[in-house]
Amino acid sequence: MSKIPPEVIERVKKLREEIEYHNYRYYVLNSPVISDAEYDALMRELKELEEKYPELITPDSPTQRVGFKPAEAFKEVPHAEPMLSLDDAMNEQEVIEFDKRIKRFLNLPEDLEIEYTVEPKIDGLAVELVYENGVFVVGSTRGDGYVGEDVTNNLKTIPSIPLRIKKFEPDAPDIPPRIDVRGEVFMTKEEFERLNQERIAKGELPFANPRNAAAGSLRQLDPSITAKRKLDIFCYGVGKVEGITFKTQWEVLQTLKKWGFKINPLAKLVKGIQEAIKYHHKIEEMRESLSYDIDGVVIKVNDLSLWEKLGTKARSPRYAIAYKFQPTQATTQLIDVVFQVGRTGAITPVAILKPVQIGGVTVERATLHNEDFIKNLDVRIGDWVLVQRAGDVIPQIVMPIKEKRTGNEKEIKFPTHCPICGTKLVKKPGEAIWRCPNTNCYASLIRKILHFASRNAMNIEGLGEKVARDLVDKGFVQNLADLFYLKTEDFMKLPGFAYKKAKNLYEAIQRAKKTTLARFLYALGIRHVGEAMAQLLAEKFKSLDKLMEASTADLMSIPGVGYEVAKSIVDYFRNEENRKMIQRMLDAGLTFEEEEVKPEEKKVDLSGKTFVFTGALKSMTRDQAKELVKRLGGRVTNSVSRNVDYVVVGENPGSKYQRAKALGIKMLSEEEFLKLVGKA
Repeated sequence: MSKIPPEVIERVKKLREEIEYHNYRYYVLNSPVISDAEYDALMRELKELEEKYPELITPDSPTQRVGFKPAEAFKEVPHAEPMLSLDDAMNEQEVIEFDKRIKRFLNLPEDLEIEYTVEPKIDGLAVELVYENGVFVVGSTRGDGYVGEDVTNNLKTIPSIPLRIKKFEPDAPDIPPRIDVRGEVFMTKEEFERLNQERIAKGELPFANPRNAAAGSLRQLDPSITAKRKLDIFCYGVGKVEGITFKTQWEVLQTLKKWGFKINPLAKLVKGIQEAIKYHHKIEEMRESLSYDIDGVVIKVNDLSLWEKLGTKARSPRYAIAYKFQPTQATTQLIDVVFQVGRTGAITPVAILKPVQIGGVTVERATLHNEDFIKNLDVRIGDWVLVQRAGDVIPQIVMPIKEKRTGNEKEIKFPTHCPICGTKLVKKPGEAIWRCPNTNCYASLIRKILHFASRNAMNIEGLGEKVARDLVDKGFVQNLADLFYLKTEDFMKLPGFAYKKAKNLYEAIQRAKKTTLARFLYALGIRHVGEAMAQLLAEKFKSLDKLMEASTADLMSIPGVGYEVAKSIVDYFRNEENRKMIQRMLDAGLTFEEEEVKPEEKKVDLSGKTFVFTGALKSMTRDQAKELVKRLGGRVTNSVSRNVDYVVVGENPGSKYQRAKALGIKMLSEEEFLKLVGKA
């Protein structure tokens, strides 16, 4: 150690303190004060110094979150104090009875309002974090409540878990010699979807739900795999504690936060069981908008002295209860499987189910993703299956219940030819999806027409599914360019069309010939090119000709465009049939023009600014708001990331609102947005 210059030792110490502070600001307070680039520079400098002077590396250094050798097996870790599970309450009456039992047990008046802490019940994996003299030394799963598995190195990969406890607020108590902190490790819905799409693309079975994904990720023998899964944690309590005494559960939560632990910001202190019930109803309304899965609300007596008096039963405490929500899973029977053809030719198997209620919604269909998914799941027609529905996600089959099989179930046979046009299906190397290669396939052509005519694409009013089918059935439309050559009299030959209706649709198509490059690129239905990507490409190339001649390297030089997206775009424009179709559209009078900026908008410049909209707006539709942003030079995207400048929040916002809060992104009310764009 004497060979190391004192200034290096001091710099390493300073860097660790800075990084720990910024981790606290980012992961606990959701309020970063430096950019990602500045943070990366600090971490890079620390790594370089530790590589040069390995003697300075300590187990609690921020650099030591990743890079542990895979374990051969998980060792057992006994809990100093049992990690008990909670009794469930499924309705208000059971919660009220819980309150009455406490009062009877403690001999308290019936009309006394007990103080409770309430917080969302995270659907994750319970863990215990043991700290000695402020340093994280052992982390374990709950296991059977008495003995868990040692997953210390995996837990160290979770950035919201402090490797060393710090006093981040002046009034925080001193760090105790020993404290066992308890929390729930979880995976966000966004990361869950990303991970499952990745697994499905590889032909692997997706995880059933975020809880299973979190558990599977935390129990990897190789910590580097866990590190890639982007797990998170909310801490909710403590086990064994030495050197400090807490009086209330609320004090525990506030102290943990002051020490750098992540506490659920929705946790609340309430008086009386009716307030706890009101909180449950409020959180249940928010359930789908949260960025993580919850399955209820945890209600705990706040006074810790009462915990001792109430004690525990065999497996659960008397001082707490989990007030559960309606389930998002149910059991039903798989009646049949149909195969749908998408606009890109992708063949998607769809399960036809015996109707079942899940979370208040009747579910009759569920996705089966692809052939590999069906094989790996080993699901058959006639099986009883567990079906899951969460938020706006398409219902999916989680697993067949093989114990209920009678022997009459039938194997699901994936087609070798397109179920619509009969063309032999193809599957690219490395992909799990079979596709119909026939660009004129009836089913994919219908889907392409509907997408092309949709409001955010060419906005052809009156061109719905029935009209699209009739146009194709009559032979009037064999590819998208044919739409621009139709006459009023052509439409009059369709069922239900008289002169006025035919003329209106003809004029709608004529109006669509004048559009923006971004709208047209989105309308073409190129794989991986959504609205935001189309806008980005239009801003970068400003010319259809230049984009059509762009190479993969040209496209990948644009931030946000990866290899898969670039290759998809290049392949589309190199296809001779696609080029001919586009040329026919141009010959028919297709022109691109930027939407006219109104006089009052000319003073507003949103160049370089990216917006996300969530919730309903009163003054205009979301589509109108998006168009306004684009006219003023801004960009609109559908997903929240650190690259977003503003999230505009309307009524009843969705999960994007919570994601934006977590990232500390500037949020605008509708009124603030209107002021920004000069429309107040």
